[in-house]
Amino acid sequence: MELNTLIVGIYFLFLIAIGWMFRTFTSTTSDYFRGGGNMLWWMVGATAFMTQFSAWTFTGAAGKAYADGMAVAVIFLANAFGYLMNYLYFAPKFRQLRVVTPIDAIRMRFGSFNEQVFTWSGMPNSIVSAGIWLNGLAIIASGIFGFDMTTTIVLTGLVVLVMSVTGGSWAVIASDFMQMVIIMAVTVTCAAVAIVQGGGVTEIINDFPVAEGASFVSGNNLNYVSIFGIWAFFIFFKQFSITNNMLNSYRYLAAKDSKNAKKAALLACILMTIGPIIWFMPPWFVAGQGVDLAAHYPDAGSKAGDFAYLYFVEQYMPAGMVGLLIAAMFAATMSSMDSGLNRNSGIFVINFYQPILRPNATEKELMVVSKLMSSVFGVAIILIALFINSLKGLSLFDTMMYVGALIGFPMTIPAFCGFFIKKTPDWAGWGTLVVGAIVSYIVGFVITAEMLQNWFNLEPLTGREWSDLKVAVGLIAHLTFTGGFFILSTLFYKPLEASRQKDVDTFFNNLATPLVSESTAQKKLDNKQRHMLGSLIAVSGVAVMAMFALPNPFWGRMMFVLCGGIVFIVGLMLVKAVDDSVEDAKQENKTA
Repeated sequence: MELNTLIVGIYFLFLIAIGWMFRTFTSTTSDYFRGGGNMLWWMVGATAFMTQFSAWTFTGAAGKAYADGMAVAVIFLANAFGYLMNYLYFAPKFRQLRVVTPIDAIRMRFGSFNEQVFTWSGMPNSIVSAGIWLNGLAIIASGIFGFDMTTTIVLTGLVVLVMSVTGGSWAVIASDFMQMVIIMAVTVTCAAVAIVQGGGVTEIINDFPVAEGASFVSGNNLNYVSIFGIWAFFIFFKQFSITNNMLNSYRYLAAKDSKNAKKAALLACILMTIGPIIWFMPPWFVAGQGVDLAAHYPDAGSKAGDFAYLYFVEQYMPAGMVGLLIAAMFAATMSSMDSGLNRNSGIFVINFYQPILRPNATEKELMVVSKLMSSVFGVAIILIALFINSLKGLSLFDTMMYVGALIGFPMTIPAFCGFFIKKTPDWAGWGTLVVGAIVSYIVGFVITAEMLQNWFNLEPLTGREWSDLKVAVGLIAHLTFTGGFFILSTLFYKPLEASRQKDVDTFFNNLATPLVSESTAQKKLDNKQRHMLGSLIAVSGVAVMAMFALPNPFWGRMMFVLCGGIVFIVGLMLVKAVDDSVEDAKQENKTA
């Protein structure tokens, strides 16, 4: 226990060091919310990847992998597909919007009224999602440190809140990259141990327990495999929509130019493609060993499956690896919760406080309000996490799916279609959200499993089938009715006023105009990013390798050498990537 606590404490020191070192990069709200649009592709790609990644991956998603095999990987592969589309088209377009917050783009495209509608309607989705992530983190932390869930949620929430509020986007995104490196190194190591213990990947798949008529790919508790197919298809469609719309353009607004945004998307795509196989190998192995998690974690009730990854690390990994994993998961959740803190406070300040309440506010005032609002949103997230925890029978996996399908997806429709359908009235934006809310209410509270069974003459649906089908029905309904409403609004299009037409023209002209950043000042800033972050990551790699000294079997000691070596090499590569020609030119100018 003391060893794991010490490791978590040391890891936090590294994160604090990142915040301290990058504090000088932040002087304006643009710096605070998007790094001034001056970041390199590998930092932006890391944060794009990490926003889709949190402790939920090791709890709710790992529990789904433990119960249903490969099925959960569909979500992450769908994310990878979304990032592939980012790379092929959307990421450069997002950066070319030339805005500080994604709601700025909504204002240009649909007008100031929609700016306020999307400002306030988008916050619940991100706050609830962040609450789910925090709850997932608390499940792991409580299992390791022995605290009750309520205490753990409050304490971990406050830690994440303090770290997110004190550092702006420079500190957050820089730490995202370090967290990505650490997490991938730790999970690669865990996957390697699972494969060795399980006798190879093929053996782990063969040993996975499936009921008669089921498979490792589709999972258990299914009478109709076709329902899984429908669910998988529309999950791909949902994740494509969620990763390719104006509201989620924030992932690339920090990139220094169009080219770096494109490369960032490719990095996120690659990581999200290989990630599922690495992350879910341990819970697949645990399931194949016939481990009864409910017996090991009796207080967890129906959520016992969420402890699958923790069980593996506790039972099969060397002493000290649990602490390293929980430290990385703390950090991963912090980066994901940033979407419920830094981004929300940015939208509140830039798109409500400044234009509506204080048009003449100074940058200093805006920065103070930004940190204050981050604190408010942080408390809200903690309260949501506590509420989710009180729902003992609620699956974290299903909750995340419902939030995405019934709250997140309808908001993406106007934010996606607005890129391609130009001649729509401004009310198409908020009108689509109203229709989407009605559709979500009907799917969520009116349509029941019994209704679908009667409509399509089905046998009684299992719990899993109804959960999957409910998500698919929600997506189909939004695609048909919510999306159909937006398209039909074109029939009512009338020429806009001159000022509004100017904004719309600016929006589409920006989309079509590549952004290039090759100034000497930018190159110096690039070098500063590489050197500072590379040095910190290399030091952290050495620290992980030093865990070789912990009392473990030789193979266990070598796991830390492998893990730390991966981290160290990445840090060394960043330091080596510093462009010395820029510094040489600087010295020559001084000499002249």
